[in-house]
Amino acid sequence: MAAIYGAEIDIERGSLIAAILMVQFIGIPFAILFGSLARRIGSKKAIFLALTVYVGISVLAYFMTSATHFFVLAILAAMVQGGSQALSRSLFARMIPSHKSAQFFSLFAICEKFAGIIGPASVAGAIVLTHSSQDAILNMILVFVAGGIILYFVDEKQGICAAQSAEMATKRIRTA
Repeated sequence: MAAIYGAEIDIERGSLIAAILMVQFIGIPFAILFGSLARRIGSKKAIFLALTVYVGISVLAYFMTSATHFFVLAILAAMVQGGSQALSRSLFARMIPSHKSAQFFSLFAICEKFAGIIGPASVAGAIVLTHSSQDAILNMILVFVAGGIILYFVDEKQGICAAQSAEMATKRIRTA
């Protein structure tokens, strides 16, 4: 979606490709840094930080007018993209019983696929309503805020305890 939006404000194709490649390479060390941050402040807080940065990126994208702006936004996205994805999976993994990980991660993967459809569809719907890609980009703020609200209500400790209880119950059944 970023490349389409960048093309609409006349950013050269070469700059778009370079920015997208740059995101991949910058994202790797920042994913590691996000892991370190999560060890200090907790996964949930680190994910909240990433969502906050994404809201800021959406606001900045609204005002974007040049390739320089696009590169700055790409760097900001790279700083949180890999880390937020890794921390989300890690948090999820700690709250599911390991003997059921295939089922739970299959559900996770399906939800990711739907997000890959719903996100662009919601932006397209906002473009239809507002007749502006620039206005529609602000729609993403709602997505990030909704994700933050859902995450707020996730009881990490209770989820981890439930997963551990399921593990112990499974071990008792297997040894009986």
